[in-house]
Amino acid sequence: MLKIAVVTRYFPSSAEPWQGRSAYQTLRLLAQKADVRVFYPNPSYPSMLQPRSRKYGKLDPSYSPPDVKVSYHDFPTLPLLSRPMNGWMIARTLLPHIRAFAPDLIFSYFLYPEGYAALKIGKALSVPVVARSMGSDLNRIGDPISAMYTRTVLREVDFLVMVSRDLRSKALAMGASPQRICTMVNGCDTSVFHVRDRAQAREKLHIDPATKAVVYIGRMDVNKGLRELVEAAASLHPEHPDLHVYLIGGGPDKAMIQAAIDANNAASYIHALPACPFDDVALWMAVSDLVTLPSYMEGCPNVVLEALACGRPMVTTNVGGIPEVMSDTCGSLVPPRDPGALAQALASVLAATWDPAAISAHMSHGWNTVSDELLTLFESLVPLRQASTRVR
Repeated sequence: MLKIAVVTRYFPSSAEPWQGRSAYQTLRLLAQKADVRVFYPNPSYPSMLQPRSRKYGKLDPSYSPPDVKVSYHDFPTLPLLSRPMNGWMIARTLLPHIRAFAPDLIFSYFLYPEGYAALKIGKALSVPVVARSMGSDLNRIGDPISAMYTRTVLREVDFLVMVSRDLRSKALAMGASPQRICTMVNGCDTSVFHVRDRAQAREKLHIDPATKAVVYIGRMDVNKGLRELVEAAASLHPEHPDLHVYLIGGGPDKAMIQAAIDANNAASYIHALPACPFDDVALWMAVSDLVTLPSYMEGCPNVVLEALACGRPMVTTNVGGIPEVMSDTCGSLVPPRDPGALAQALASVLAATWDPAAISAHMSHGWNTVSDELLTLFESLVPLRQASTRVR
Protein backbone atom coordinates (compact mmCIF):
# COMPACT_ATOMS: atom_id res chain seq x y z
CA MET A 1 0.00 0.00 0.00
CA LEU A 2 1.35 3.41 -1.03
CA LYS A 3 2.46 5.65 1.86
CA ILE A 4 1.55 9.29 1.25
CA ALA A 5 2.64 12.19 3.46
CA VAL A 6 0.45 15.27 3.02
CA VAL A 7 1.84 18.69 3.98
CA THR A 8 -0.92 21.25 4.33
CA ARG A 9 -2.75 23.74 6.53
CA TYR A 10 -5.75 23.45 4.22
CA PHE A 11 -7.35 20.88 6.50
CA PRO A 12 -9.67 20.83 9.54
CA SER A 13 -8.19 21.73 12.93
CA SER A 14 -9.58 22.34 16.40
CA ALA A 15 -9.53 26.08 15.66
CA GLU A 16 -11.17 25.77 12.22
CA PRO A 17 -13.02 22.45 11.92
CA TRP A 18 -14.67 23.65 8.68
CA GLN A 19 -11.38 24.56 6.96
CA GLY A 20 -10.10 22.58 3.97
CA ARG A 21 -13.26 20.65 3.22
CA SER A 22 -12.17 19.72 -0.29
CA ALA A 23 -8.82 18.38 0.94
CA TYR A 24 -10.47 16.43 3.73
CA GLN A 25 -13.11 14.88 1.46
CA THR A 26 -10.42 13.80 -1.02
CA LEU A 27 -7.98 12.48 1.57
CA ARG A 28 -10.50 10.50 3.60
CA LEU A 29 -11.39 8.54 0.45
CA LEU A 30 -7.74 8.25 -0.59
CA ALA A 31 -7.01 6.82 2.89
CA GLN A 32 -9.21 3.83 2.03
CA LYS A 33 -6.74 2.86 -0.71
CA ALA A 34 -3.41 4.14 0.62
CA ASP A 35 -1.65 4.87 3.92
CA VAL A 36 -2.26 8.62 4.20
CA ARG A 37 -0.82 10.83 6.95
CA VAL A 38 -1.45 14.57 7.14
CA PHE A 39 1.25 16.78 8.67
CA TYR A 40 -0.31 20.13 9.56
CA PRO A 41 2.19 22.99 10.07
CA ASN A 42 0.77 25.45 12.59
CA PRO A 43 2.36 28.92 12.86
CA SER A 44 3.48 29.70 16.40
CA TYR A 45 3.88 33.40 17.20
CA PRO A 46 5.60 35.08 20.17
CA SER A 47 2.96 35.79 22.82
CA MET A 48 3.20 39.58 22.42
CA LEU A 49 2.73 39.32 18.64
CA GLN A 50 -0.03 36.71 18.65
CA PRO A 51 -2.70 37.61 16.02
CA ARG A 52 -6.19 38.07 17.41
CA SER A 53 -7.71 35.48 15.08
CA ARG A 54 -8.32 32.23 16.95
CA LYS A 55 -7.10 30.21 13.96
CA TYR A 56 -3.52 31.14 14.88
CA GLY A 57 -3.70 29.93 18.47
CA LYS A 58 -2.53 26.70 20.05
CA LEU A 59 -4.24 23.71 18.47
CA ASP A 60 -5.62 20.67 20.23
CA PRO A 61 -3.16 17.91 19.22
CA SER A 62 -5.76 15.23 19.90
CA TYR A 63 -8.24 16.69 17.40
CA SER A 64 -8.65 14.54 14.31
CA PRO A 65 -11.49 14.43 11.80
CA PRO A 66 -12.76 10.92 11.09
CA ASP A 67 -10.99 8.58 8.67
CA VAL A 68 -7.74 10.56 8.22
CA LYS A 69 -4.63 10.42 10.41
CA VAL A 70 -3.30 13.91 11.15
CA SER A 71 -0.69 15.45 13.41
CA TYR A 72 -0.28 19.15 14.20
CA HIS A 73 3.18 20.70 14.44
CA ASP A 74 4.01 24.24 15.59
CA PHE A 75 6.68 26.13 13.68
CA PRO A 76 8.10 29.52 14.77
CA THR A 77 7.02 32.56 12.82
CA LEU A 78 6.49 36.32 12.99
CA PRO A 79 3.52 38.24 11.55
CA LEU A 80 4.29 39.25 7.93
CA LEU A 81 8.08 39.47 8.50
CA SER A 82 8.80 35.75 8.40
CA ARG A 83 6.52 34.84 5.49
CA PRO A 84 9.45 34.50 3.05
CA MET A 85 11.05 32.03 5.50
CA ASN A 86 7.93 30.03 6.37
CA GLY A 87 8.52 27.36 3.73
CA TRP A 88 12.00 26.69 5.05
CA MET A 89 10.82 26.68 8.68
CA ILE A 90 7.97 24.26 7.92
CA ALA A 91 10.41 21.90 6.19
CA ARG A 92 12.81 22.07 9.13
CA THR A 93 9.98 21.35 11.59
CA LEU A 94 8.30 18.52 9.66
CA LEU A 95 11.32 16.70 8.22
CA PRO A 96 12.02 14.41 11.23
CA HIS A 97 8.35 13.48 11.56
CA ILE A 98 7.92 12.73 7.85
CA ARG A 99 11.24 10.87 7.77
CA ALA A 100 9.94 8.61 10.56
CA PHE A 101 6.79 7.94 8.52
CA ALA A 102 8.97 6.93 5.52
CA PRO A 103 6.57 7.93 2.75
CA ASP A 104 6.70 6.81 -0.86
CA LEU A 105 5.47 10.26 -1.96
CA ILE A 106 4.78 13.73 -0.54
CA PHE A 107 1.69 15.69 -1.52
CA SER A 108 0.90 19.31 -0.67
CA TYR A 109 -2.06 21.63 -0.96
CA PHE A 110 -0.95 25.21 -1.76
CA LEU A 111 2.30 26.04 -3.53
CA TYR A 112 3.81 28.30 -0.90
CA PRO A 113 4.74 27.83 1.86
CA GLU A 114 3.52 24.21 2.09
CA GLY A 115 4.54 23.20 -1.42
CA TYR A 116 8.02 24.64 -0.97
CA ALA A 117 8.39 22.79 2.34
CA ALA A 118 7.23 19.56 0.69
CA LEU A 119 9.78 20.08 -2.08
CA LYS A 120 12.63 20.53 0.43
CA ILE A 121 11.56 17.44 2.39
CA GLY A 122 11.13 15.40 -0.79
CA LYS A 123 14.65 16.23 -1.88
CA ALA A 124 16.01 15.28 1.54
CA LEU A 125 14.23 11.92 1.45
CA SER A 126 14.58 11.28 -2.32
CA VAL A 127 10.85 10.75 -2.80
CA PRO A 128 8.59 12.35 -5.45
CA VAL A 129 6.60 15.48 -4.62
CA VAL A 130 3.21 16.50 -6.01
CA ALA A 131 1.82 19.99 -5.34
CA ARG A 132 -1.79 21.06 -5.81
CA SER A 133 -2.68 24.70 -6.39
CA MET A 134 -6.03 25.90 -5.06
CA GLY A 135 -6.09 29.36 -6.65
CA SER A 136 -5.12 32.00 -4.11
CA ASP A 137 -1.53 30.71 -4.04
CA LEU A 138 -1.18 31.86 -7.67
CA ASN A 139 -3.73 34.67 -7.73
CA ARG A 140 -2.55 36.46 -4.57
CA ILE A 141 1.19 36.01 -3.99
CA GLY A 142 2.15 38.14 -1.00
CA ASP A 143 5.71 39.32 -1.71
CA PRO A 144 8.58 38.98 -4.24
CA ILE A 145 10.45 36.33 -2.24
CA SER A 146 7.33 34.20 -1.89
CA ALA A 147 6.83 34.62 -5.65
CA MET A 148 10.39 33.38 -6.23
CA TYR A 149 9.81 30.30 -4.06
CA THR A 150 6.46 29.68 -5.78
CA ARG A 151 8.26 29.61 -9.13
CA THR A 152 10.77 27.16 -7.65
CA VAL A 153 7.92 24.83 -6.70
CA LEU A 154 6.35 25.17 -10.15
CA ARG A 155 9.63 24.26 -11.84
CA GLU A 156 11.00 21.57 -9.54
CA VAL A 157 8.23 19.36 -8.12
CA ASP A 158 7.66 16.05 -9.86
CA PHE A 159 4.08 16.94 -10.78
CA LEU A 160 1.58 19.79 -10.44
CA VAL A 161 -2.18 19.46 -10.08
CA MET A 162 -4.36 22.49 -10.89
CA VAL A 163 -8.07 22.84 -10.13
CA SER A 164 -8.78 24.70 -13.39
CA ARG A 165 -7.38 25.29 -16.86
CA ASP A 166 -7.09 28.95 -15.96
CA LEU A 167 -4.67 28.15 -13.13
CA ARG A 168 -2.80 25.75 -15.39
CA SER A 169 -2.19 28.58 -17.85
CA LYS A 170 -0.91 30.83 -15.06
CA ALA A 171 1.40 28.10 -13.77
CA LEU A 172 2.84 27.54 -17.25
CA ALA A 173 3.43 31.27 -17.64
CA MET A 174 5.41 31.19 -14.37
CA GLY A 175 7.70 28.39 -15.47
CA ALA A 176 5.89 25.09 -14.94
CA SER A 177 6.64 22.27 -17.37
CA PRO A 178 3.72 21.34 -19.65
CA GLN A 179 4.80 17.68 -19.34
CA ARG A 180 4.43 17.71 -15.55
CA ILE A 181 1.11 19.41 -14.97
CA CYS A 182 -2.55 18.42 -15.20
CA THR A 183 -5.99 19.77 -14.34
CA MET A 184 -8.25 17.98 -11.85
CA VAL A 185 -11.53 19.74 -11.15
CA ASN A 186 -12.71 19.60 -7.55
CA GLY A 187 -15.64 17.36 -6.68
CA CYS A 188 -18.42 17.50 -4.13
CA ASP A 189 -20.16 15.06 -1.83
CA THR A 190 -23.16 14.09 -3.93
CA SER A 191 -24.65 12.21 -0.98
CA VAL A 192 -25.05 15.62 0.71
CA PHE A 193 -25.36 18.01 -2.23
CA HIS A 194 -28.30 16.89 -4.34
CA VAL A 195 -31.72 18.19 -5.34
CA ARG A 196 -34.03 18.71 -2.35
CA ASP A 197 -37.55 20.00 -1.94
CA ARG A 198 -37.46 23.79 -1.61
CA ALA A 199 -40.70 24.05 0.38
CA GLN A 200 -39.51 21.56 2.99
CA ALA A 201 -36.15 23.30 3.33
CA ARG A 202 -37.86 26.68 3.79
CA GLU A 203 -40.16 25.29 6.42
CA LYS A 204 -37.17 23.95 8.33
CA LEU A 205 -35.31 27.29 8.21
CA HIS A 206 -38.47 29.40 8.65
CA ILE A 207 -38.23 31.15 5.27
CA ASP A 208 -41.46 32.50 3.74
CA PRO A 209 -42.51 30.32 0.76
CA ALA A 210 -43.18 33.48 -1.30
CA THR A 211 -39.65 34.84 -0.85
CA LYS A 212 -37.29 35.18 -3.79
CA ALA A 213 -34.20 33.94 -1.97
CA VAL A 214 -30.66 34.75 -3.11
CA VAL A 215 -28.06 32.89 -1.05
CA TYR A 216 -24.34 33.54 -0.61
CA ILE A 217 -22.35 31.07 1.52
CA GLY A 218 -18.70 31.76 2.24
CA ARG A 219 -16.25 34.16 3.83
CA MET A 220 -17.35 37.68 4.61
CA ASP A 221 -14.65 39.17 2.42
CA VAL A 222 -15.02 42.21 0.14
CA ASN A 223 -12.98 40.34 -2.50
CA LYS A 224 -15.96 38.02 -2.81
CA GLY A 225 -17.90 40.94 -4.35
CA LEU A 226 -20.25 41.33 -1.40
CA ARG A 227 -20.40 45.14 -1.52
CA GLU A 228 -21.45 44.87 -5.16
CA LEU A 229 -24.04 42.27 -4.15
CA VAL A 230 -25.48 44.62 -1.53
CA GLU A 231 -25.62 47.44 -4.07
CA ALA A 232 -27.22 45.20 -6.70
CA ALA A 233 -29.87 43.90 -4.28
CA ALA A 234 -30.65 47.42 -3.08
CA SER A 235 -31.22 48.56 -6.67
CA LEU A 236 -33.57 45.62 -7.34
CA HIS A 237 -35.63 45.74 -4.17
CA PRO A 238 -38.02 48.60 -5.07
CA GLU A 239 -39.36 46.56 -8.00
CA HIS A 240 -38.88 43.19 -6.29
CA PRO A 241 -40.17 43.61 -2.72
CA ASP A 242 -40.19 39.83 -2.20
CA LEU A 243 -36.39 39.67 -2.75
CA HIS A 244 -34.33 38.56 0.25
CA VAL A 245 -30.55 38.06 0.23
CA TYR A 246 -28.93 35.76 2.81
CA LEU A 247 -25.20 36.25 3.41
CA ILE A 248 -24.04 33.26 5.45
CA GLY A 249 -20.55 33.15 6.89
CA GLY A 250 -17.91 34.80 9.03
CA GLY A 251 -14.79 36.63 8.09
CA PRO A 252 -12.62 39.74 8.35
CA ASP A 253 -14.95 42.14 6.52
CA LYS A 254 -18.27 41.33 8.17
CA ALA A 255 -18.49 44.76 9.84
CA MET A 256 -17.74 46.50 6.55
CA ILE A 257 -20.42 44.52 4.73
CA GLN A 258 -22.95 45.17 7.49
CA ALA A 259 -22.13 48.89 7.18
CA ALA A 260 -22.91 48.70 3.44
CA ILE A 261 -26.24 47.02 4.23
CA ASP A 262 -27.08 49.72 6.78
CA ALA A 263 -26.02 52.51 4.42
CA ASN A 264 -28.57 51.20 1.89
CA ASN A 265 -31.28 50.82 4.55
CA ALA A 266 -31.42 47.19 3.46
CA ALA A 267 -31.29 45.29 6.76
CA SER A 268 -34.91 44.19 6.36
CA TYR A 269 -34.12 42.16 3.24
CA ILE A 270 -30.32 41.62 3.21
CA HIS A 271 -29.49 39.36 6.13
CA ALA A 272 -25.87 38.91 7.29
CA LEU A 273 -26.00 35.62 9.18
CA PRO A 274 -23.30 33.67 11.06
CA ALA A 275 -21.47 30.79 9.45
CA CYS A 276 -23.64 27.69 9.45
CA PRO A 277 -22.61 24.11 10.25
CA PHE A 278 -21.43 22.15 7.24
CA ASP A 279 -24.54 19.96 7.37
CA ASP A 280 -26.70 23.07 6.82
CA VAL A 281 -24.90 24.32 3.70
CA ALA A 282 -26.91 22.06 1.41
CA LEU A 283 -30.09 23.02 3.27
CA TRP A 284 -29.49 26.72 2.59
CA MET A 285 -28.85 25.91 -1.06
CA ALA A 286 -32.16 24.05 -1.16
CA VAL A 287 -33.87 27.15 0.27
CA SER A 288 -32.55 29.36 -2.51
CA ASP A 289 -33.98 30.43 -5.84
CA LEU A 290 -30.37 31.03 -6.85
CA VAL A 291 -26.91 30.92 -5.28
CA THR A 292 -24.45 33.71 -6.00
CA LEU A 293 -20.68 34.17 -5.84
CA PRO A 294 -19.66 37.56 -7.32
CA SER A 295 -15.93 37.14 -6.54
CA TYR A 296 -13.10 39.20 -7.96
CA MET A 297 -10.91 36.09 -8.38
CA GLU A 298 -11.24 32.34 -7.79
CA GLY A 299 -9.64 28.99 -8.54
CA CYS A 300 -12.45 26.44 -8.81
CA PRO A 301 -14.73 27.28 -5.85
CA ASN A 302 -16.51 24.43 -4.11
CA VAL A 303 -19.65 26.50 -3.56
CA VAL A 304 -20.29 26.63 -7.32
CA LEU A 305 -19.94 22.86 -7.69
CA GLU A 306 -22.12 22.25 -4.63
CA ALA A 307 -24.87 24.65 -5.70
CA LEU A 308 -25.04 23.07 -9.15
CA ALA A 309 -25.15 19.58 -7.61
CA CYS A 310 -28.10 20.85 -5.54
CA GLY A 311 -29.85 21.84 -8.76
CA ARG A 312 -29.74 25.57 -8.06
CA PRO A 313 -28.82 28.11 -10.75
CA MET A 314 -25.76 30.29 -10.10
CA VAL A 315 -25.10 33.96 -10.71
CA THR A 316 -21.34 34.26 -10.51
CA THR A 317 -18.42 36.08 -12.07
CA ASN A 318 -16.49 34.94 -15.12
CA VAL A 319 -13.18 34.63 -13.26
CA GLY A 320 -10.69 31.80 -12.76
CA GLY A 321 -12.06 28.33 -13.41
CA ILE A 322 -15.72 29.26 -12.90
CA PRO A 323 -16.55 29.52 -16.65
CA GLU A 324 -15.15 25.99 -17.06
CA VAL A 325 -17.90 24.46 -14.91
CA MET A 326 -20.78 26.75 -15.90
CA SER A 327 -23.08 26.82 -18.92
CA ASP A 328 -26.18 28.73 -20.05
CA THR A 329 -28.31 25.87 -18.71
CA CYS A 330 -27.28 26.48 -15.09
CA GLY A 331 -27.12 30.22 -14.53
CA SER A 332 -25.41 33.40 -15.60
CA LEU A 333 -21.86 34.77 -15.66
CA VAL A 334 -21.12 38.47 -15.09
CA PRO A 335 -17.95 40.57 -14.99
CA PRO A 336 -16.52 41.22 -11.51
CA ARG A 337 -16.90 44.59 -9.73
CA ASP A 338 -20.01 45.48 -11.78
CA PRO A 339 -23.09 45.88 -9.56
CA GLY A 340 -25.26 46.89 -12.51
CA ALA A 341 -24.50 43.73 -14.48
CA LEU A 342 -24.91 41.71 -11.30
CA ALA A 343 -28.35 43.21 -10.63
CA GLN A 344 -29.45 42.50 -14.20
CA ALA A 345 -28.28 38.88 -13.99
CA LEU A 346 -29.96 38.32 -10.61
CA ALA A 347 -33.27 39.64 -11.96
CA SER A 348 -33.00 37.57 -15.13
CA VAL A 349 -32.18 34.31 -13.34
CA LEU A 350 -34.91 34.87 -10.74
CA ALA A 351 -37.46 35.44 -13.53
CA ALA A 352 -36.47 32.34 -15.52
CA THR A 353 -37.65 28.75 -15.07
CA TRP A 354 -34.91 26.25 -14.26
CA ASP A 355 -34.79 22.45 -14.27
CA PRO A 356 -33.11 21.36 -11.00
CA ALA A 357 -32.48 17.83 -12.27
CA ALA A 358 -30.76 19.09 -15.41
CA ILE A 359 -28.57 21.50 -13.42
CA SER A 360 -27.62 18.75 -10.98
CA ALA A 361 -26.76 16.37 -13.82
CA HIS A 362 -24.42 19.06 -15.19
CA MET A 363 -22.25 18.69 -12.09
CA SER A 364 -22.11 15.20 -10.64
CA HIS A 365 -18.34 15.00 -10.10
CA GLY A 366 -17.84 13.23 -6.77
CA TRP A 367 -14.82 13.11 -4.47
CA ASN A 368 -14.33 9.43 -5.29
CA THR A 369 -13.40 10.45 -8.82
CA VAL A 370 -10.87 13.00 -7.55
CA SER A 371 -9.25 10.56 -5.10
CA ASP A 372 -9.02 7.87 -7.80
CA GLU A 373 -7.39 10.31 -10.21
CA LEU A 374 -4.84 11.33 -7.60
CA LEU A 375 -4.01 7.75 -6.63
CA THR A 376 -3.44 6.84 -10.28
CA LEU A 377 -1.08 9.80 -10.64
CA PHE A 378 0.80 8.95 -7.43
CA GLU A 379 1.23 5.30 -8.40
CA SER A 380 2.66 6.35 -11.77
CA LEU A 381 5.28 8.61 -10.18
CA VAL A 382 6.70 6.35 -7.47
CA PRO A 383 8.22 3.70 -9.81
CA LEU A 384 9.70 6.46 -11.99
CA ARG A 385 11.48 8.05 -9.03
CA GLN A 386 12.67 4.68 -7.72
CA ALA A 387 14.09 3.80 -11.16
CA SER A 388 15.79 7.21 -11.41
CA THR A 389 17.34 6.74 -7.95
CA ARG A 390 18.70 3.29 -8.89
CA VAL A 391 20.33 4.70 -12.05
CA ARG A 392 22.12 7.40 -10.06
